[in-house]
Amino acid sequence: MTTLPLYQVDAFTDRLFAGNPAAVVPLEAWLPDAAMLAIAAENNLAETAFFVPAGPARWVLRWFTPTIEVPLCGHATLATAFVLTECLGESAATLTFVTRESGELTVTRGEDGWFVMRFPRRHEAGTVDAAEIDRLAAALGARPKVVISYAVPNDTSWLAVMDSAAEVEALAPDIRAIAALPPRNVIATAQGAPGSGLDFVSRMFAPKAGIDEDPVTGSAHCSLVPYWAGQLGGSAFTARQVSKRGGDLRCRLEGETVVVAGQAVLYLTGEIAVPG
Repeated sequence: MTTLPLYQVDAFTDRLFAGNPAAVVPLEAWLPDAAMLAIAAENNLAETAFFVPAGPARWVLRWFTPTIEVPLCGHATLATAFVLTECLGESAATLTFVTRESGELTVTRGEDGWFVMRFPRRHEAGTVDAAEIDRLAAALGARPKVVISYAVPNDTSWLAVMDSAAEVEALAPDIRAIAALPPRNVIATAQGAPGSGLDFVSRMFAPKAGIDEDPVTGSAHCSLVPYWAGQLGGSAFTARQVSKRGGDLRCRLEGETVVVAGQAVLYLTGEIAVPG
């Protein structure tokens, strides 16, 4: 039997029991994929991050839901940076993570305690046809005013733009119907309510990835930020994912890079036992 350290971090929040919980497992060498997937399933969180050293202030990073490996995960990247700097003593100002499908990602810890992550921008792949919008509207229980597809390998999303932030918050979707739609993810979004201080809000549903509703999704903002930049103008935004747990993000569009910043808090440290 082998023991491994385990950390659980609430990401995109400054208080416990909010934001998006992620598990983080530091490794010296990779486990078999099946073992990492089994650990992620046992953790039963939206994502478990695994990383191995790859040089000074540099690591290879992978993310698993309870059912699949994903090409990009924002909150578990934030959680990993938090663990490295706040729990494991990493002092470098900027951390670099090498990933299989999303290139090199950098994370910088600001003096204000916010972690600033740089992710690849996602581009519109076109609108969705009327028949599919009808299916989506039935699944969401509300009709979007526009639906846009963002197609990247293994992670296609439909962005459903709703009339108001209140409508996004009130959604009670049929998760089985969401799972039957073509994309892996469905993101509902709307402009922030007047006086809220928010530029936009969102929710994200990914039952095909084993996540009925993701509490706060950094990777979804790789689509959300370019969309709202086109709608609102400007390049810097304050956003909130309005799931039950909720989470806050500061976002910026820099050409082909989406900058997503958030806070994090430590919930748990421990050890897990896995077959040797």
